[in-house]
Amino acid sequence: MMQVPPRFLPLPRMALFAIAATTPFLLLALGVWAGGGWVWLGLGYMAGLTALLDRLIPWVAPDAPEGAEFPAADRLLALIGTAHLLAFPLAVWAIAGDSGLPLWARIALFLGSGQLFGQVSNPAAHELIHRGDRRLFRLGMAVYVTLLNGHHTSAHRLVHHRHVATPEDPNSARDDESFYQFLPRAYFGSFRAGLRAETARWKQTGGLNPYVIYVAGGLACLGLGAVLAGWAGLFVWLLLAGYATAQLMLSDYVQHYGLRRRLLPDGRPEPVGPRHSWNAPHWFSSGVMLNAPRHSDHHAHPARPYPALRLPEPDEAPWLPYSLPVCGAIALMPRRWRRMMKPRLAHWQAAPTHDDQAGVTGA
Repeated sequence: MMQVPPRFLPLPRMALFAIAATTPFLLLALGVWAGGGWVWLGLGYMAGLTALLDRLIPWVAPDAPEGAEFPAADRLLALIGTAHLLAFPLAVWAIAGDSGLPLWARIALFLGSGQLFGQVSNPAAHELIHRGDRRLFRLGMAVYVTLLNGHHTSAHRLVHHRHVATPEDPNSARDDESFYQFLPRAYFGSFRAGLRAETARWKQTGGLNPYVIYVAGGLACLGLGAVLAGWAGLFVWLLLAGYATAQLMLSDYVQHYGLRRRLLPDGRPEPVGPRHSWNAPHWFSSGVMLNAPRHSDHHAHPARPYPALRLPEPDEAPWLPYSLPVCGAIALMPRRWRRMMKPRLAHWQAAPTHDDQAGVTGA
């Protein structure tokens, strides 16, 4: 079983989030403007530096004190969301349009910016749609719309959080299900499940079904890609959005792989608990991904600001053997992924729940 890293992170937590999550946007902009080594730096930051720092420096951010507030947290989310709305069409133009970049730089820019939008923009949008401020919520929805994944705004809140770790949740991966089987099932399944949930709400409240915005907004984004660089721009927008969204699906796959809520005597699933999400303590990837690897606490407290998310102990909730990005890369190799996860998953499938332990104690 993985142990807690021995040293606490000396950097203030908001400084870590600000530096780790905004630096790749600056590198992307410099890559578009200057080309050359800046393109490789942007790709290297997302593809290698994060995993390297996690592995070489065994820090972990301590839990925030209960009730701690982070007034800068929402401002950083707004900055990242706005930066994404500017950076995505910029990347499409630079890759597909008359940017003057050579082919190798366009390929590197596609890979680096795709990972940026998948591993920074997605977690930021996820946080934004959980905020009570309607302006922040709409900004998060806009980010998902640019990624042609607007329905995630509804499906995540109305389906995933309610049905996580049950067969009713398309985004909870099954035991022995490969990522390549999971991806289409989760994407199209969450589209349909979110549509059903929103249609049921629409019948009660009226107004505009948000799926109109998701679909119309996605088509408008593809139209913008065509305006920026013709058919090539439309095609690159589609590919870049698909690449980024696949990384969101990969995070969902890893963070809930094989975990299931047990059924109560009345047939309902047990309440969501720490044991129903995989977690990771690694400091730098947590900074880049806005504490998304502290996933159990997010499901327990969806409205809790990301800097305040707490890391459960490894005997309380499942811990991944490596950082979330590294585990995502391993999950692309199904046989190796299954070998690595099989004994860990078996442990949590066999472990008694809190209610089981209380029953034994009471007996």
